Amino acid sequence: MTAYDAIVLAGGAAKRLGGADKPGLRVGGRALLDRVLAACADAGSTVVVGGRRPTARPVTWTREVPEGGGPLAALGAGVRHTRAESVLVLSADLPFLGEATVRSLLDASRAEGREGALCVDPDGRDQPLVAAYRAEPLRRELALLATEHGSLAGLPLRLLTAELNLDRVEAGPLASFDCDTWEDIGAARARIREHGTVLDEWITAVKTELGIELDVDTGVLLDLARDAAHGVARPAAPLTTFLVGYAAAKASSGLSPEAAAEAVAEASRKATALALRWEEETGAGSGSGTP
Repeated sequence: MTAYDAIVLAGGAAKRLGGADKPGLRVGGRALLDRVLAACADAGSTVVVGGRRPTARPVTWTREVPEGGGPLAALGAGVRHTRAESVLVLSADLPFLGEATVRSLLDASRAEGREGALCVDPDGRDQPLVAAYRAEPLRRELALLATEHGSLAGLPLRLLTAELNLDRVEAGPLASFDCDTWEDIGAARARIREHGTVLDEWITAVKTELGIELDVDTGVLLDLARDAAHGVARPAAPLTTFLVGYAAAKASSGLSPEAAAEAVAEASRKATALALRWEEETGAGSGSGTP
C-alpha cells in the first residue's frame, strides 16, 4: 500500500456516555482506540488528537486549540504532524473498522480528479471521520476556513467536505458503526460474541495482548484440538495446542512471521497425526494385532 499518515480523533466530551472515557471503553477486551489503531497499523505515522492514554502501539499525541473545539479544530491540530501525501482520518470509536475499508478509502481517494474519499453509511449519510484525504487540498481548505471564520473551533465538518471533490465508498453496514451511547457499546460487545465472529475476535485480542504478529490457520489448530480431545482425552486439547505453540516457537526462533506460521502448521500436522494414531490404537484394542 502507498504510504499514508493517519489522524485519529479521540477527544470530545462523550455526553451521551455520561462523560465516560469513550476511546478507553473496551469492546472484546480491547479499548476502542486500540481497535481503530489496529486498522491503520501500516500508517507511516499516526497522530491521535486527545488526552494521552496507554495504547497498544506508539503514536504521536496532540490536542486541538482550544480543547473541546470540535472535530475541525482537532483535524487542524492533527494534520500539522503529518507528512504523507494521503491522510487517513478516523474517529476513535469505530469497533468494526477493518484494513479492507482503509484500503478502499485510500484507493478511492487517489483516483484521478479526486481530493479524497469518505464512507457512506447504510442510510446514505456521509461519514467524514471515516475517510481518506489528499493532504494538499485538505490543508488548503482548513486554512481557508480558519481565515474566513477566524478559527476552526466549533465549525461543522460539512464546511470542509462541501469544498472537496470526494468519492463515496460503501464499505458495508459495520465499517462506519460508531459508539455514541451505552446502547451502541452494548450492541458492539454482543456483536463480536456472535457465532462465526467470536473466534476471530478472540484470537486477534490474544495476539494483541501478547504482542504476537502472526497469521495462523485457526482451522488447523481447531482440528488438532478436536482430534486430541476425541482420540485421547478432553484435557489433551488445550495441553496439546500449548505444546504445539512451544515447539513452533523453538523451530521458528529468529525467522520471519511467514516461517513461524509454517512452523505452527507443521507442528499441528505432526500432533494431529499422533492423535489419530492414538485413537486407532484405542479403537482397535490391545490384542487386535494392529501395528
